[in-house]
Amino acid sequence: MSRYRNAVSARDNHIFTLRAACGVLLLLLVLTLAGWMQAPRSLTIHNPPDLRSGSTREWWKVPPSTVYSFAFYIFQQLNAWPKNGEVDYPAKIAQMSPYLTPACQDFLNKDAEFRTNNGELKDRVRVVYEIPRRGYSSKSVDIKSDNEWVARLDLVADEYYHTEPVKRAMVRYPVKVIRWEGDPERNPFGLAIDCYASVPQRLEAAPIQAPEKKSGVFQ
Repeated sequence: MSRYRNAVSARDNHIFTLRAACGVLLLLLVLTLAGWMQAPRSLTIHNPPDLRSGSTREWWKVPPSTVYSFAFYIFQQLNAWPKNGEVDYPAKIAQMSPYLTPACQDFLNKDAEFRTNNGELKDRVRVVYEIPRRGYSSKSVDIKSDNEWVARLDLVADEYYHTEPVKRAMVRYPVKVIRWEGDPERNPFGLAIDCYASVPQRLEAAPIQAPEKKSGVFQ
C-alpha cells in the first residue's frame, strides 16, 4: 500500500513539474513575441565611402565621414539662392526643415528676417562650395558623443547682385550635428543640424573686383 502511494505521489510531482516547465516556456514565448513586435522594422546603417577593404562597425554608430558629408550637403543647400535671396533663403529653410532642429530653424528664420530688413537679400544670388584642398580629413569632425558632433566646413561663399559679383569670403563654419530620430520618411539620415557650435571664423580675405556702378543696379 505504501509503495502504491509513493508511486502516485511521484507521478503527481512529475506532472506538476511538467506543468511548471510548460508555464515557464509559455511565459518565455510571450516575452519573445513582445520583443519581436517592438523590434524596429528597418535599421539605418552608415557605411564609410570606401569599402574596398571592408568595414566592421556597430550599426548604431555614425562615422565622421557621414557626419561631414551630411553637414556639408545641408549647409550648401541652405546657402543656394539661385535668383533672389529675399525669397530663396526662407524657402530653403522651409525645404530643409526636416534636417534642422527647431532651435536652428528659429535662428535661421530670425537671421533671414534681419537680413531682409537690412536690405541684404533683395536680388542677391549666393552659392557656397569647399575651398580647394580643404575638404574632409580626419580632423574635420569632432566627436562629442555617439549622438553629437561638430563638423568644420571650410567654404567659399560667393554672392552676386543679379549677375555682378559683390562678395567673396572664405570661412570656417563649425556646424553642430546631432542624432535626430524623428521622421524617417522625411529625414532618412537620422541626423539634424543644430546650427553653429561657435562663431564662424574668417579664414582669409579674398579680393573681388568691384563692378562698374550702373544706375539703379549697384549702388
